[in-house]
Amino acid sequence: MKPVRQGRTFISVCRDGAEFCLNKVGPGIITGAADDDPSGIATYAIAGASLGYGLLWIALITVPMMIAVQEMCARIGMVTGTGLIAAMRRVMPAWMLRALVALVVAANTLNIAADIAGMSSSAELVTRIPSGAWAVAFGALLIGVEVFSSYQLFAKIVKWLCLTLFAYIVSAFIVGVNWLDALRHTLIPEIRFDKMWMATFVAFLGTTITPYLFVWQAALEVEEERSMGRTTVEQRRGATKAEIAGARADVVTGMLYSNIVSWFIVLISAATLFRQHVTINTVADAARALRPLAGPWAELLFALGVVGAGLLAVPVLAGSSAFALAEAFDWNANLNAKPRSAVPFYAVVAVGIALGVLADILRLDAVWALFWSAVVNGFVAIPLLIGVLLTANRRDLMGRWINGRTSRIWLIITIAIMTFAAIGVVVTAH
Repeated sequence: MKPVRQGRTFISVCRDGAEFCLNKVGPGIITGAADDDPSGIATYAIAGASLGYGLLWIALITVPMMIAVQEMCARIGMVTGTGLIAAMRRVMPAWMLRALVALVVAANTLNIAADIAGMSSSAELVTRIPSGAWAVAFGALLIGVEVFSSYQLFAKIVKWLCLTLFAYIVSAFIVGVNWLDALRHTLIPEIRFDKMWMATFVAFLGTTITPYLFVWQAALEVEEERSMGRTTVEQRRGATKAEIAGARADVVTGMLYSNIVSWFIVLISAATLFRQHVTINTVADAARALRPLAGPWAELLFALGVVGAGLLAVPVLAGSSAFALAEAFDWNANLNAKPRSAVPFYAVVAVGIALGVLADILRLDAVWALFWSAVVNGFVAIPLLIGVLLTANRRDLMGRWINGRTSRIWLIITIAIMTFAAIGVVVTAH
């Protein structure tokens, strides 16, 4: 009987440890993992395949930029007790806010379409089942998960899907990476002013510091407080020092995770595809980056990563659009709400995903749709970032949790860099 008792003890310890780790994964880590969506994977792969190690340095500067932005959005949600767009209603005219929301929703819809196209094309690569069938299946699954499940169940699914991205980190230690050269390009920026470089630069920034994550971060903080029984805005308004510190730690962890993964995807693509002069035109081309690790299983490994990332990110994109519109027009916005009590909110979720499925059925070019959706996000992020900065600078909204000097400086730097990149794309396009 002794071995049985020891076996049960071991299983119990493993279960308790898994539950502990699961409960420690918060909105910041979910948001960080969702940032590495199929659009991000494609953009980072194209960056590595087309420019080698040349853009590795961006992953270094986007760490403090992302932390500043997402921490600010989390703080706005926690302190005001409302989502980001609802809080921004206090700092800008309604017409301007609704125009901004329209841009965010349009960018999100394009991103959803690109992500579903990437997921279905990747699934077709390994199963030979037409991508259109996969798109319909993924769309139905995602609508069912987000509309008909509880927030708690949804969060648990999302947390476990974060693990699919570790394949990219493991792969780097299999391929022949020139680590000294990679380190040099990470620490020393390499800047060019040609059309392809500027477009890739904006896409990199747009898929990393992306609008839907701003809205989602604040919304998740509100959902977390709702799950603790704080059902009214008055109950949620304000935050303790410990709550703010916990949110910051969560955001830092999530953003570090996101940028480490992006750095490794660029690294792998540069070490394999760039070295072999492979231009990425299809998902099969992108999958070749994992061939040194998985050999004939490279397509399967790549497909699992893209599908896992998409299942993680598409509900976030659709949910971000729904929260943005709900907060702009004062609808009921609650992932725990029954569908009948929040019809407009869930309708936006369903329509956003359905449009993504339709785009794939109409044969959207998966790889370049993923890339250019990131470029669009780079442009849309700029006015939204300005709104985030203005909101978090308002003492009547934020009280003692108003922006500090470091937060303001980093957000201004972020806005300046993204504006420079957007102007560069326009100038070099002609």
